[in-house]
Amino acid sequence: MRHFNYLARESLDMTFFKAPESFDKYTPRSALAFALGGTLYMPGTRETIAQDIIIKKNLGLASTVFCLEDSIGDAEVPFAEENLTAQVQRLALALEEGELSSEDLPLIFIRVRDPDQMLRLFNKLEEFSKLITGFVFPKFSSDSFRYLEILRDLNHQSSDRFYGMPIIETPQAIYRETRSRELLEIKRLLDLYQDYILNVRIGATDFSGLFGIRRGPDVTIYDITVIRDCIADILNFFGRAESGYVVSGPVWEYFTGEGRVLKPLLRKSPFEEFQKTHQGIPGTKVRGQLLNKYVDGLMREVILDKENGIIGKTIIHPSHLIPVQSLYVVGHEEYLDALAILEQAYGQQGVIKSHYTNKMNEPKPHYQWAQKILLRAKNYGVFHEQQNFVGLLTQDVSI
Repeated sequence: MRHFNYLARESLDMTFFKAPESFDKYTPRSALAFALGGTLYMPGTRETIAQDIIIKKNLGLASTVFCLEDSIGDAEVPFAEENLTAQVQRLALALEEGELSSEDLPLIFIRVRDPDQMLRLFNKLEEFSKLITGFVFPKFSSDSFRYLEILRDLNHQSSDRFYGMPIIETPQAIYRETRSRELLEIKRLLDLYQDYILNVRIGATDFSGLFGIRRGPDVTIYDITVIRDCIADILNFFGRAESGYVVSGPVWEYFTGEGRVLKPLLRKSPFEEFQKTHQGIPGTKVRGQLLNKYVDGLMREVILDKENGIIGKTIIHPSHLIPVQSLYVVGHEEYLDALAILEQAYGQQGVIKSHYTNKMNEPKPHYQWAQKILLRAKNYGVFHEQQNFVGLLTQDVSI
């Protein structure tokens, strides 16, 4: 798999100073944790899952979760388990017969309801386990050790590799009187199995439900104060440079709309500038289409995710894939800054002027930031100097 693999060679060369690199479930964890991009959730009852992947229906899909939890009803669980088994078998057959290339197979995770279901599904899918990257653990708490024990055992008994992605979304994790202790205990538990943990994910929808609130399309999750405070604490435990964890951002629920109350969140200037410098490619038209689909709020939220050290996004609509992933591509300026910082990390200079001569780079405090930039560059590429996310949006035929 490689991000933006739908682009023709000419478009890749025009867009990227450094092209994205390929990855799969066997890529080292430190790099793979940054590679998920927009992770598309699909209900386990959907009978077209395999066919949609085979025909590349969802442009830009690089990671997906087959969901057996909140996206389906309790009565649908038996059918969903059988359906997922059939869908994975169908994908395996498509790979065997050359109908699907391994380079076009997204990272596949299964969101289970409980540890017993996880083990039961794995036993059904063991013959096809190479297609599965791992499992998502909903409502993960400090008592959820059984998930991790099973995950460890699956890795020990198999020559393959499987990851877990816990979702922090329980009352104990957000209620003020229990939060610090609960997050500390979750971290202590995950630390025992850290090599098997790919991402720590945030369940903002469940958190919001605990307070009877739901953010609207005109605001980001960072405008909801009680959720913002909890995210800050999750990052304080899991986002520290030495922690070794990657925290992924919560879902954006909207994909269409007929009007708004507040001013759009997406500035005009990047689109207007792109249109001027790229022979009239209709950047402003693309902006209007994004506003009509409420994607501007999503993009604003992804930008705030990045500024807070969050990488990766849970998504529920394929129209979100390319907008999210276009924002993870590293800019030419920050790439050169990161290279310069790492080159001088053990050098004689304490402060160096940036290549663009518009800021000072300090190798010691900026070292961890620079390492993360290079991991993003590896997975999502680096824009040419005059390129930005708008160029990728104008090449998305689904916009």
